[in-house]
Amino acid sequence: MSTRRDFLKDSSLLGFGATIPTFLGQSALAARTADKPGAKDTILVVVQLTGGNDGLNTVIPFTNADYYKLRPTLAIAKDKVKKLTDDIAFHPAMAELAKLYTEESAVCVVQGVGYPNPDQSHFRSMDIWHAGSTAANLTDGWLGRTLKAKPSPAFHLAASNETSPLALAGAPVRVPSVASLDDFKLKTSAASGADGAAQKGVITGVADTSSGGNGLLDFVSRTQMNTYASSEKLAALGKSYKPKVPYPNTALANKLKLAAQLIDGGIGARIFYVALDGFDTHSGQGGATGAHADLLQQVSDGISAFYRDLAGHGHKDRLCVMTFSEFGRRAKENGSKGTDHGSGAPMMLVGGNVKAGIVGEHPSLTKLEDGNLVHATDFRRVYSAVLEQWLGVDAKAVLGGEFKPVEVFAKK
Repeated sequence: MSTRRDFLKDSSLLGFGATIPTFLGQSALAARTADKPGAKDTILVVVQLTGGNDGLNTVIPFTNADYYKLRPTLAIAKDKVKKLTDDIAFHPAMAELAKLYTEESAVCVVQGVGYPNPDQSHFRSMDIWHAGSTAANLTDGWLGRTLKAKPSPAFHLAASNETSPLALAGAPVRVPSVASLDDFKLKTSAASGADGAAQKGVITGVADTSSGGNGLLDFVSRTQMNTYASSEKLAALGKSYKPKVPYPNTALANKLKLAAQLIDGGIGARIFYVALDGFDTHSGQGGATGAHADLLQQVSDGISAFYRDLAGHGHKDRLCVMTFSEFGRRAKENGSKGTDHGSGAPMMLVGGNVKAGIVGEHPSLTKLEDGNLVHATDFRRVYSAVLEQWLGVDAKAVLGGEFKPVEVFAKK
């Protein structure tokens, strides 16, 4: 026997484009405004650095002589780095994140993160990070399982050709991939403004004709109207939102600005996923300047503007931005003035309640495995901390095992 849930799952919402997220029709009534309980819940924004970010030129052991021996052309000079401690520094392109680290205590760096028997295939390694598992067959993601355990709206903020990541697979409703707030507008097939208005009138009219009873038609009608109202609210956010700081005009910053609009809109979303491609730097990587520096500046400037913007809107202590890449790069530069696939890379967490500072020792540059940095911290220990201490979800249930949380959040 079909249920109302089955009917909605199998039916389309009349008049809406394919980009209108499914959750609007199913959970818009539960969406909270900013002054309601739950609207101030913690928020996780995952930033994927696609291609294998060179961690050794991101978080730099600038006093280590072996670093300069291994990288005669790519190493960053000591007088150019952005110092975090007496021995560790950010790449010079990361000046804004360095300010958040030193001036606002809003950055946590976890060094040497990876997993046992690292796989250096982009696809397999990325799937492992997305699934939170090293199992042979990976079909759902750690964030999808998180949303199943604690349902709430979530968003994949994407370029027009991006598909939803495995990390979000397995959620109770499909997580929408959204490129702009225009994606939430009601879509009609009409060519003229008058015809479009007429079609919208039909949609709202269907909802208004419900009898107020409990039948299936009444339920679908209410859901339809609820979806229409919610999508109109979301589409209008961009017109009213005023950033507290300017955002750079980059792909990553534009996605994060969209996240800020949705967060400040008070719709109850708790998980956002964005990606920046281009980190597969086998050749022409550059040192203090060049291709890698440009990418790191996008990351640094975009995340810093996002943090400062949300802090200005009163959301600083709700926010945790977490970066990851599928693997790092080898310690020694290659003959093409680039770096090859490696392991043992850093993760960064940014927010008002992170444990500011450096977590863990920098990977050894003399005790390498096949030229690769050896990881010291399993990435699932970072996930475990985010799940248990930030999102309030049972990490063992999501990750399928016990992983001791890394101390990445400030103790209250």
